Amino acid sequence: MTTHELVWDMDGTLLDTTEAVPAAFVRAVRALHGPAVAAEDVVAAYWRGTPEVILEHLVGRRLTAGEHEAYYRELDGIEVTPYPGAAEVFAELAARGRPRAVFTGASTRAARLLLTAAGLTADVVVGGDRVRAPKPAPDGVLLAAAEIGAAADEVAYVGDSPLDLRAAAAAGSRGVAAAWGHMYDAAEPADVTLTDPRRALDLITDLPRPV
Repeated sequence: MTTHELVWDMDGTLLDTTEAVPAAFVRAVRALHGPAVAAEDVVAAYWRGTPEVILEHLVGRRLTAGEHEAYYRELDGIEVTPYPGAAEVFAELAARGRPRAVFTGASTRAARLLLTAAGLTADVVVGGDRVRAPKPAPDGVLLAAAEIGAAADEVAYVGDSPLDLRAAAAAGSRGVAAAWGHMYDAAEPADVTLTDPRRALDLITDLPRPV
């Protein structure tokens, strides 16, 4: 499988949100007078989808659009850092004229807030709110590939969780395990396993650029 473009997961792959995002959810649940929840409860609910879906699950009831804002208020001014090498990869992709594409289960709004807080700029952001089915369905990988003008089998999707790798496989894309991420599971099959985000650049086969 030849890789011409990269698509990145966000949490646990580009950004170390291990503490910041669960803490934001915990504070939001408290503000909404929900039950006591811990960080591990939040992480266990990540598979459910967007922040709105996760927040409703944690609070234990349907929420209004205004109540969903409790989570986004907690993200305002949040401190998050990119994993070592992530900023350098994004800078190199830009220098090569390659798109910096992100597909995350978080909402597009949350993703842009977190990426901005970490000092990363993405050309394409596909959040969980833009797809019909969450990971491990292929929808997000396919949409990100389409938006950067690549075929699914020309894309490598880099992610730390088993759901990321299953989404890549379902899309017919190359699944790249981010072994530095907090949800990495060595038992999950991957086409490639990397220990440093900078090594993802080695996967790209350059194409001639139109004049």
